[in-house]
Amino acid sequence: MSAMLLPTRKDEAWRYADLDALARVWPVAAPEQIIVAAGQAETRYLIQSAADGAVAIHQLAITLEAGSRLDFHVLNVGGAYGRVSLDVTLKDGAHFELGGVILGTGEQVLEIVTTVTHAEPNATSNQVVRSVLGGHATGSYLGKVAVARDAQKTDASQSVKAMLLDRTATANAKPELEIYADDVKCAHGATVGELDKAALFYLASRGLPPAEAKQLLLQAFVAGVFEGAEAQEALTSAALVKLGAMV
Repeated sequence: MSAMLLPTRKDEAWRYADLDALARVWPVAAPEQIIVAAGQAETRYLIQSAADGAVAIHQLAITLEAGSRLDFHVLNVGGAYGRVSLDVTLKDGAHFELGGVILGTGEQVLEIVTTVTHAEPNATSNQVVRSVLGGHATGSYLGKVAVARDAQKTDASQSVKAMLLDRTATANAKPELEIYADDVKCAHGATVGELDKAALFYLASRGLPPAEAKQLLLQAFVAGVFEGAEAQEALTSAALVKLGAMV
């Protein structure tokens, strides 16, 4: 694909993108490169909180050398169109951990897109993504796990859950596996639901105002995703501010 040519919806990674918004900033910058040296462990985070109406595209190319580990946390809440794309390559015995939260309302289109390539044996990866969407917002997670032919003993998992505050909101979840090795363990699950009415009634019966009850349940829904993050307090605080505005 030419560097100047816009993606189309035939390109699976851009299937749910806001292509009109993307055109405003195309072509985008080359991906940021992150390399975790052999045997090292790092934690990183990204808060995508662009201004209302803005377009924010974050692309990262990540390589984990043998025996290394990266814990990466993403909060995607800002802009008219916000996209965080991670292309991760795992060498022998490396581990990649992703904790992602998407919080969207109004007409926002927010995405987390990952390609995790297990290039060598014994590598592990775990991806946990939670979305809360209201209004006419669209939140998407597209996560591809690719296991190379010689990458035996791969262990990869994906857990994707979305909560819709309004029937007009849209959640897209597309975990994908591409496996060429035979001694692997790969699992994924995706669910979309609404707030538990019984739980809301219970909290209301204890005197909690409806907005506070909703926020409490939503906070519990995303709790744990940022546990152990490099900037857990900043991530959690930003998420609570956005949740407060949504309810």
